[in-house]
Amino acid sequence: MSDPKLVLEILAQIEGAALRVERRFSKVDSADVFLDSEEGLERLDAICMQLIAIGESLKNLDKVTGRELLPMYPEVEWKGAMGIRDIITHHYFDLDAEAVFDACESDIPVLVKTIQRMRKDLEE
Repeated sequence: MSDPKLVLEILAQIEGAALRVERRFSKVDSADVFLDSEEGLERLDAICMQLIAIGESLKNLDKVTGRELLPMYPEVEWKGAMGIRDIITHHYFDLDAEAVFDACESDIPVLVKTIQRMRKDLEE
């Protein structure tokens, strides 16, 4: 595999962004919260920015590890995690708040746990 220090740094960046998503999402109980007010739209924007960062970092991680690391952790649907970056970036005005809500509710907690496990595995 590539430089372990670089891999750990990328994983730390992903974890930090995912934890920010969790914090920003903690007071959201439905996709409507994103659309009901200016504050909700700002929350959606902030979450989407972190999802873009996560997707981009995952693509970079996959590249620097020769596409060998991510398949070792199949509990995350990596293609979708990377792909949300493209959807948000290229189709922002068509963005489905429900899809962002579902990703935050279902996928981000699994991603956080998996990234933490990956970091622990690589540090040992």
